[in-house]
Amino acid sequence: MPDDETRTLSPATPANTPMKPTAPQAAEAAHGPAPWLLRLVVVGLVLTALNLRPAITSLGALLEEVRDGLHMSGSVAGVLTSVPPLCFAVFGIMAPRLARRFGPGAVVCAGMIAITAGLVIRPLVGGTAGFLAASALALMGIAVSNVLMPVIVKRWFPDRVGSMTGLYSMALALGTSLAAAVTVPMTSALDGSWRLGLGVWAVLAAVAILPWIPVVRDRSGTPGQPAAQHPGTPALKITRSRTAWALACFFGLQATAAYITMGWMPQIFRDAGVSAGTAGVLLAVTMAMGVPLAFVIPRVAARMRNQGPIVVFLGSCGLIGYAGLYLAPVGGAWAWALLLGISNCSFPLALTMIGMRSRTGAGVVRLSAFAQSVGYLISIPGPLLIGVLYQHSGGWELPIALMAGLMVPQMAVGILAGRDRTIENEC
Repeated sequence: MPDDETRTLSPATPANTPMKPTAPQAAEAAHGPAPWLLRLVVVGLVLTALNLRPAITSLGALLEEVRDGLHMSGSVAGVLTSVPPLCFAVFGIMAPRLARRFGPGAVVCAGMIAITAGLVIRPLVGGTAGFLAASALALMGIAVSNVLMPVIVKRWFPDRVGSMTGLYSMALALGTSLAAAVTVPMTSALDGSWRLGLGVWAVLAAVAILPWIPVVRDRSGTPGQPAAQHPGTPALKITRSRTAWALACFFGLQATAAYITMGWMPQIFRDAGVSAGTAGVLLAVTMAMGVPLAFVIPRVAARMRNQGPIVVFLGSCGLIGYAGLYLAPVGGAWAWALLLGISNCSFPLALTMIGMRSRTGAGVVRLSAFAQSVGYLISIPGPLLIGVLYQHSGGWELPIALMAGLMVPQMAVGILAGRDRTIENEC
């Protein structure tokens, strides 16, 4: 890989502070993981990323059928749509402790098992409570895997953070759009059974378990444990880091924008006079933008010492897109969908910055858990607030103005999070 990407990984190390490798690090540098093991980790990352959203987007596609089939009230259905970010925040905070105890690979493997079990169980239950519990089980697996993906990249591919983050971010975007696009036609092909339409995604999750089994069992070539696992290493006080807080706020605001877009953009177009079918295609275009850009943006970001310019570019696309929705929602619908799709690629940028804002694997574990857990908590009220404003104002002018307004603090905290420094210098 280019030298500039490698240099970016330790930007805050003073030139006059030599760092001697420990004995495990020296042995790892001499031998390193076996090539076949590295290939398995790459396969595991891609398959895991493909499974981090279908449990959510497949349910969204069939929510009306699920409500009718389980006799679910509208208020309960509203709670169900708010469960994912809540579970990501609550369960994601457990990931560092589990990773220290069992290792990140083992926890991700267990996460894939939890996703598989949840997707198998929830179509089989007959009541709302059981459906919510099974969904929470799958979301727990997604939550811990969300947090630990940057950690695995940092540990196994420390000189390729940008390219590997781009690879699994692209797979995540592909899994998101794939489940949204094919769940309904696949359900129709399965005799219209929403239970089969939801349960079939368990097959993909089960496949994702397989590459992690030999990775977890083979300890000979596993990169060294994070520094926090070695005695005498001081624990990071992550809440003292301004960079960590900036990154958490950036993660939360970009997640807010993404959930608002996924939940409300088709309705905005439909209320403006766009047909339901075209509104769905416009959302698909927005989501599809994440597939190629999720691979490109992390690679570009990893070659830059400061990611602020990318933050400003993505935020500006969002501002223009929301301005277009406000002024001419029908006339420029395709342009606004493309611009909002570009803006939503702040997610892979945030994941890349998580891997770059710490020098150690232990730091990435703590930072990833903190930024994602706090960030998803921040994102919970956004879609609900947009719905309340829409209901009480009787139109989309005020909600769209709020969406655009949130882009300003997102850019501000993103610029702070993108500065060339690491949390170890601040904790």
